[in-house]
Amino acid sequence: MTSPRAPRRAPRHVPRLVTAGLAAVAVLAGLLLPAPAVAADPTPTPSPTATSAVPTGTTVFTLSPVANGIVNPGDALSASVSIQNGTDAEVAPTPVTLSLGRTPIADRDDLGDWLDGTSTDVALEAIATDQIAAVDPGGFQVRGITIAADHPALAGLAPGVYPLAASYPGTDGTVTATSTMIVPPAEATDVGIGVIVPITTGALSEGLLTAEQLAELTAPDGDLTNQLDGVTGTPAILAVDPAVPASIRVLGTSAPDSALEWLTRLESIPNSRFALQFGDADVTAQLQAGLPRPLQPTSFTAYMSESNFAAPTPTPTPAPSDAPTTAPTPQPDAALPSTDELLTVGPATRQGVYWPAEGTADAEIISRLTDIATTDGTAPSTLIPSSTTDAGSDGRTVSAHGRVGAGEVLVHDSDVSAALDDASQREEPWLRGAPLTAATAYLAFAAAETNGPLLVTVGRGDGRSRVELAAAISAAFSAPRMTPRTIATVAAGEAFDVELTGVESSPERAAAASALVADEGELARFATILDQPSLLTGPERADLLQVLGVAWIGDTTWPTVLAEHRAATAGTLDSVALLPTSPSDLYGSSAALRFWVRNDLPYPVNLVLYTTRDNLRLDVQGETPIVATPQSNTRVEVPVQARVGRGDVTLTLQLRSPAFVAIGEPQSVEVNVYADWEAVGIAALAVLVGMLLLFGIARTVLRVRRRRKATDAAAPGGADGETVLGAEPDRADAKAEAEVPAAAEGDVR
Repeated sequence: MTSPRAPRRAPRHVPRLVTAGLAAVAVLAGLLLPAPAVAADPTPTPSPTATSAVPTGTTVFTLSPVANGIVNPGDALSASVSIQNGTDAEVAPTPVTLSLGRTPIADRDDLGDWLDGTSTDVALEAIATDQIAAVDPGGFQVRGITIAADHPALAGLAPGVYPLAASYPGTDGTVTATSTMIVPPAEATDVGIGVIVPITTGALSEGLLTAEQLAELTAPDGDLTNQLDGVTGTPAILAVDPAVPASIRVLGTSAPDSALEWLTRLESIPNSRFALQFGDADVTAQLQAGLPRPLQPTSFTAYMSESNFAAPTPTPTPAPSDAPTTAPTPQPDAALPSTDELLTVGPATRQGVYWPAEGTADAEIISRLTDIATTDGTAPSTLIPSSTTDAGSDGRTVSAHGRVGAGEVLVHDSDVSAALDDASQREEPWLRGAPLTAATAYLAFAAAETNGPLLVTVGRGDGRSRVELAAAISAAFSAPRMTPRTIATVAAGEAFDVELTGVESSPERAAAASALVADEGELARFATILDQPSLLTGPERADLLQVLGVAWIGDTTWPTVLAEHRAATAGTLDSVALLPTSPSDLYGSSAALRFWVRNDLPYPVNLVLYTTRDNLRLDVQGETPIVATPQSNTRVEVPVQARVGRGDVTLTLQLRSPAFVAIGEPQSVEVNVYADWEAVGIAALAVLVGMLLLFGIARTVLRVRRRRKATDAAAPGGADGETVLGAEPDRADAKAEAEVPAAAEGDVR
């Protein structure tokens, strides 16, 4: 497995805060110098020019009402206008006109057309003019405009949503930016609203965050810290990725202090919440891949070390001096937390809430998710956007609690959610007001049309500052007539029948999920070589879910990430194998053939080497158990016994796990058997030795016979050739006869 990868987005808040601060100064400077009826100072001081973030070669003109466009009777109307210059040419100083329509927008559908700039028959009245200074290439200028509360244009306006526009003469015609002004009703029934805020880390390719990543993300200006800061003190509903708390908990005492503090804060805030899929994995892709239910993490043992979960040593109680000495009580070993303990996301958690990727959950997906039982008996609910319902696609409001067939759904308002998501990612306050006002205008219509609580989200964006996120959450709750609701309260309301339309899923992601699941199955079989298969299967499941994360949708690098993950899995499957073996010769009748097993894993593995022959010249041990040491090559000896006969024998070698799962590809090795020459040689040598022994015996017998014949010929009475068999001459006579010739010989001398 490769090491965990850093999140795609690095913190960017230091330069953002500087830019936002400069812009805020400019806006406040304009707002603190209001004009009695129209624009303020005829010679305004230009705001500081900073780098613009608009696409190269374009200019962007934005109208952002203050206070989210809400103007109560007797209040002034304040707004900022800005020009961002992404071209190489300077935008010359230009007059800007602010216009207001006194006829309210009729409905949500007309509101969408107005904000999109497609309405052309809206009657507007110019209520103020101002001057924007020249905009340098790559820079921006912001100007604040305030309309006094006693201006005739604001007098007598009934509650409603009114069209608001700003324009300036451009080189190719009039450039117009649209927005709205909302006059809330004096008395109206409050409407419940739930605001869902994801607590996630964006797109990841590794199962859990490392300590270094957690230290960065939970730093004072880290993304996770900003998310928690943004929701703290608000009644927002948290959608928590359980991979985040699990990443902290698996580190035990070695987790960064900032991460432990962050986790304590998450667990202590009272917000209602639900758990996303691990890694915010795409549930639609998993079910379309043929899975009976979305995958869950299996084990985190591979990520934990017992040394980080040491059992606390109790403080001993001092004993009286005269008390007998007793042996200390042994302390229990540290217990690693269970998977459920690692994945919990805090109190007030509602089970069985699924949030598929936007616009991908059709009736079949909802029905299958509804059939998944929860441990507490809560009815599962699927979170879907209103744009995939018949009513929502027609521009009508859809209440939060619905029913598709027999499946329960929680419907979030697509228009409001999109506007809040946009606002939560606008770092400049003079740009953020435009989407916040749009969200407030849509909520004004939704409050008047709904027959139950409303539900909205701030999107799954990442890299948001606490200011941006808090502004989006606050805009939803501070909209006229809105009253906060928890996820349980929203789901407890009356469910209305909902018809789906325009649902589109991705066959590419379903195919990818199917391939990943197939790879995981291969790895699970391979992992039977370990005493603890979860050391491999646990990280594989966590990595798989991260790769299927919703945050990867639309990311052009995702195919590369997918390919890298599959290649890493294939590398793991190839980490244990037989090393290539060269042909060998066998001259003896018995021997041990040597082979080598490669183990690249950091764990010892249990294997059995199965050896088969292709003919009877050789007897071989069929099964040889092996324990291959980690990250090394292990020698294996297989006993063999040669039979009579000379020739080649092909041995087929196959590694298998104790569960009989094939590990690696089978190999063949040629063995040249010469064992019969030894037997022939021994037989020939035995014959030769036998012949030599017989020859020696015969020669000895013949020699003895010749000596006897010679002795018999020299004995007395032997002239007539007669010899008495068995008779022996007297030994004294023989000695005397031998001494006489010797004496005679001495006399001669």
